[in-house]
Amino acid sequence: MTLASGSSTPDVIQPQQAGTLSGLFRERVARSPDAVAYRQFNPHSHSWEDTTWLDMGNAVARWQAALARESLTSGDRVAVLLRNCREWVMFDQAALGMGLVVIPLYTDDRPENIAYILQNAGVRLLLIGGDEHWERLQSVREQLGFLLRILSVEKITSDTDARLRTLEDWLPTDLQLSLQLHDAAPEQLATIVYTSGTTGRPKGVMLSHANILWNAHASQQKVAIFPDDLFLSFLPLSHTFERTVGYYLPMMCGAGVAYNRSIPELGEDLLTIRPTVLISVPRIFERVYNKIQAGLLEKSPVARKLFNAATQVGWRRFESQQGRATQSLGMLAWPLLNKLVASKVKAKLGGRLRFAVCGGAPLSPSVGQLFIGLGIPIVQGYGLTETSPVIAANSLEDNQPASVGTPLSDVQVRVGEGDELLTRSPGVMLGYWDNPAATAAMIDDDGWLHTGDRVRIDERGHIFITGRLKEILVLANGEKVSPADMEMAISMDPWFEQVMVIGDNRPFLSALIVFNPERWAIEAGKLGIDTDLDSALDDEQVCAAVLERVAARIREFPGYAQIRKVACYLEPWSVDTGLITPTLKLRRDRILERCQSDVDNLYSGH
Repeated sequence: MTLASGSSTPDVIQPQQAGTLSGLFRERVARSPDAVAYRQFNPHSHSWEDTTWLDMGNAVARWQAALARESLTSGDRVAVLLRNCREWVMFDQAALGMGLVVIPLYTDDRPENIAYILQNAGVRLLLIGGDEHWERLQSVREQLGFLLRILSVEKITSDTDARLRTLEDWLPTDLQLSLQLHDAAPEQLATIVYTSGTTGRPKGVMLSHANILWNAHASQQKVAIFPDDLFLSFLPLSHTFERTVGYYLPMMCGAGVAYNRSIPELGEDLLTIRPTVLISVPRIFERVYNKIQAGLLEKSPVARKLFNAATQVGWRRFESQQGRATQSLGMLAWPLLNKLVASKVKAKLGGRLRFAVCGGAPLSPSVGQLFIGLGIPIVQGYGLTETSPVIAANSLEDNQPASVGTPLSDVQVRVGEGDELLTRSPGVMLGYWDNPAATAAMIDDDGWLHTGDRVRIDERGHIFITGRLKEILVLANGEKVSPADMEMAISMDPWFEQVMVIGDNRPFLSALIVFNPERWAIEAGKLGIDTDLDSALDDEQVCAAVLERVAARIREFPGYAQIRKVACYLEPWSVDTGLITPTLKLRRDRILERCQSDVDNLYSGH
């Protein structure tokens, strides 16, 4: 992969030089025309292909010429339902350069949720990937009459909608076109990002060009990015974390980005691409951690002891470098331990990784300690879609893994009532789309955004997340779920007496369910289950029936808010046992403590 010459020297485009996100792109094309911008696997030729910034500029100009024929005007909304790829960037930059507002969509979201977002935002044009996405939309097709155009990267073989065009037919053949740049103000609306939400329908977060440009610039001040850096992009670009830090930030710094083929192929792509920077969520590291732990069980006692020694010495070395521990004689063994153990783990990540940024949800201390101990720097960050998104982050020089770091430059933070973190910054959203009441509830009259997270801040300014003001579950991929809403929906089934949804920092949601005794006898009889058996509640037929009924009750929730496993009980949670309050509210911590072994079984192997 050819990168810019003199690439060890920073080449950061300042926000004021860019003006807008499309101005950022134009400036990068002008500065680094021959440098590789993106690397992508071509399934037809079975090879990786490089695209320079000049190539991207020419491609975006063609997209803009095609968009100009669609009778769109500045401020119109367009949406993208596409996995990470160059075409995502081309569409985004073409639209932004014409003053359009881009709506990113999750490719695995429920069709009815996608339809709601498209309708709520008044989207006029939608870009999809191909047959898979087209088929996903068929169940809500009648609700999408307002769309004027549907574009597909690949040919659609299953239908002929008059609005449907493939890129091959839609893009002009003229390759000598000029980039358009709408005369937009930095404060102009650039995108509406629909959050997973905590109650009800998702809310559209309105972010301006200035919001995102500032955030990308402030984020790269935490850890320097160089033109010879190479990112491996695998988190969805519909997630603001990946979009700002894994797309606009590399563009700002002139770094290259390679697109992962798929999560199952991530391990192989790491070896092929050999990235220097990863933007990740805890789940990715947790998977590697679990794989390492499983592998250790098959190793000899000597090998396990050697591995543990490497992580312990490496961690002590890291703490010493951070000024939190003194050097010890044991550190003299690091060169040998690095060669025998740590270097082999680092090689599986490509062997060139300078650091990884982890955000979206808290990283388990044991997972972080293992990787950092093996010499793989992980810096945690924290933020919200509503703040573009980064609020705070660690740096390589001041890395407190138990914290989410210190605030970015120009970010104000303070601890409010109930230890809630409040923040003000140039990254705070313009508001929620068509929802002034929700905006007022989130941002007070003094401009402080209420995060809903409880924190403590130490004397050095490190922020430690201690909980959430309202009971919200944050999955390992960063998606947020209100358990109370789901529990209410599930408990409407007469079979279920009490329900508690769990999954905080876990890869998926599960539910602890107390049956109504009378209904249990009836339903078990239908299934031919002997209720006198101690194992009856764990029977596979029972679990399958429960999951089917649960799914029916939460059909209206977003695609990621699905229950995958259940543990069932007959003994009710009561005030006497201390598991519910006198007002019948669940004492979640106590229930989890009581059911800990069942919870461990639900997530065993994950």
